[in-house]
Amino acid sequence: MCGIVGYVGDKDVNSVLMAGLWRLEYRGYDSSGVASIVNGDLEVRKVEGKLMNLEGILREKPLVGNIGIGHTRWATHGEPSEQNAHPQVDCEENIALVHNGVIENYYTIKEELIKKKHVFKSNTDTEVLAHLIEEYYNGDLKESVLKAVRRLEGSFAIAVIAASEPDKIVSYKSGSPLIVGLGKKENLVASDIPALLDHTKHIVIMNDNEMVVLQKENVEFYNRDGESIEKEEREIKWSPTSLDKGDFPHYMLKEIYEQPEVIERNIDLRLEGGEFDFGENFNFSPHKLAHLSHIVIQACGTSWHAGYIGKYLFEGYARIHTEVDISSEFRYRKPVMEGEPLVMAISQSGETADTLAGLREAKAKFLEILSLVNVRGSAIDRESDGTIYLNAGPEIGVASTKAYTSQIFQLYLFSLYLSKLKWAMDATENEEKIKEVNSIPKKMKKILKNVDKIKEITEKYKNEKHFMFIGRGINYPSALEGALKLKEISYIHATGYPAGEMKHGPIALISKNSPVVAIAPHSSVYEKMLTNIEELKTRGAKIIVIASEGDKRIKELGDDVIYIPPCEENLSPVLVALPLQLFAYYIAILNGRDVDRPRNLAKSVTVE
Repeated sequence: MCGIVGYVGDKDVNSVLMAGLWRLEYRGYDSSGVASIVNGDLEVRKVEGKLMNLEGILREKPLVGNIGIGHTRWATHGEPSEQNAHPQVDCEENIALVHNGVIENYYTIKEELIKKKHVFKSNTDTEVLAHLIEEYYNGDLKESVLKAVRRLEGSFAIAVIAASEPDKIVSYKSGSPLIVGLGKKENLVASDIPALLDHTKHIVIMNDNEMVVLQKENVEFYNRDGESIEKEEREIKWSPTSLDKGDFPHYMLKEIYEQPEVIERNIDLRLEGGEFDFGENFNFSPHKLAHLSHIVIQACGTSWHAGYIGKYLFEGYARIHTEVDISSEFRYRKPVMEGEPLVMAISQSGETADTLAGLREAKAKFLEILSLVNVRGSAIDRESDGTIYLNAGPEIGVASTKAYTSQIFQLYLFSLYLSKLKWAMDATENEEKIKEVNSIPKKMKKILKNVDKIKEITEKYKNEKHFMFIGRGINYPSALEGALKLKEISYIHATGYPAGEMKHGPIALISKNSPVVAIAPHSSVYEKMLTNIEELKTRGAKIIVIASEGDKRIKELGDDVIYIPPCEENLSPVLVALPLQLFAYYIAILNGRDVDRPRNLAKSVTVE
């Protein structure tokens, strides 16, 4: 992985490919490259490092053509280097390809090809496929690609060009995302929508085991057997400007500040006319949900933290037994699925490989899937029985912010809906909680207008090497999320714990001036939380507290206090998320980190 773009048309391929790669930069990468066909010859430019390095090479040695493929690579096989960057080529330098995913049986195929005198120049699994296509090539690129991909094991998406067929791009999808952009006298293919938006809003989303052949004025789709198929065209509502940073220095900060608007949008969509409405693709009847007794949530990373909060909501409000699994563990632990539980898959991108695999494991057991995704038409969306869309808009920063709070918000509303259907909450209480929902955007805006205190605190703690985050009840997952945010964008070690577990081991880590972030808004476990903070304080810890406005007792315990507006306990994770995100952001900035593109991370993790 990580980003693919291909173009055929009348425009200068240099500018089109580079613009597309810049649009995909947010996905994370360590090297990049492009290839084109110029006067019947294949020309390739590759570099290690940032895209600006590739731009420099192209200024010195531009590609002069109207067809090409480009790639940003996030290393899986072979270290980041120029020789391992894509595009990879065959022995004859006739075929070039870019590839996302992992070819699991590449080593066996490579040994076979070496015996047939193929010479390899890289350590990648991708180059194996270039040589395999060469082995089958007989003047028909489409047929040789089909023969090659039938031998592959793993998940992958590819775009291939051949100097001997200079008017076409052949692409194939199996597990990794691939999208076709339909233009006027030009056509494109990419691994994500942003790379297409400067040229077209008309797209086709590829399904697994499908091929597309793109030419300037023609696009043809095929199945794995090479039979022609029809595909549905969709129109994207995003505009290219929605992908820009605007006046913000980073996408992450922009997306933090967009969160009140996202929640407002979802209030309008989900509570229109005072009734719950989970959208056109929800597909679950009130009767079915009223008899629901078991929910299994599976997700990865930040989405798993949101799912963990969902457990508290479903059990607390709707009285439904709920399990929460990390997707990569869910797949392999052989879970007992008694009572036909509803399986929920949560993913911002809708393409997270482990979550998608977990979904497929559940479907193989004939269980129904409800997904929460941000990207319509994504694999998880398409393969679910129903979907609740996050409606967060494009999220470009690698560290999820607005998608996370939207996930919590959707889970909160869904839990209220279930409680209503199951008569687990009386109507008056349900209405009061909906009133509280309507106040959340205003409270979020208030937090975002008062960031000076957070900046002041981060200046004080910017040189710390370890942080501990603690919370109780529904804000224990908030502590996990706060620690993750700090780790992934500042590279500072952080751990999250349930505050009540400190005395069972983690308190041994506390020494004089150890920084601890304590999440302690007013709640049913507030007094217990104060006791836990006191335990840490007496051992010399420096306590940074996130607390409710008006809390005078917390001033005596906290060395630094970040206040949030008071709110209903089970909505507090939405408000708590903002200071946690800002705390991580400003510490990362003070340490000179690239917050939008943290090292070793990709926005959409499409390999297992």
